[in-house]
Amino acid sequence: MKARLPQGYGGGGAANLQQLAKQAQKMQEQIAEITAELEEKEYSATSGGDAVKATVTGKLEVKTVEIKPEVIDPDDAEMLGDLVTAAVNEALRAANQEKEEKMAAVSGGGMF
Repeated sequence: MKARLPQGYGGGGAANLQQLAKQAQKMQEQIAEITAELEEKEYSATSGGDAVKATVTGKLEVKTVEIKPEVIDPDDAEMLGDLVTAAVNEALRAANQEKEEKMAAVSGGGMF
């Protein structure tokens, strides 16, 4: 006696596998396009009331750090370091957040 599968199951294994492979390939292409697009973008953030501005690329590389002369205090180099760190970290967060959002949209909400 043969077992019967419910309607919609079986009988198309190879076709279903091909369709899954095509969907995976399309998703990979979309990810590659988004990654290339994001790597070209720049993200900027400021700290200290715009005293320090950091710009990073989508490749998560620091491109520029701009410091207003009035915040350069030789007696308080630590504060300047903190301002630079804060601005760079915020710019990196913005770049990562956009990447996560775009990748989640492609993958249907899944994380990479």
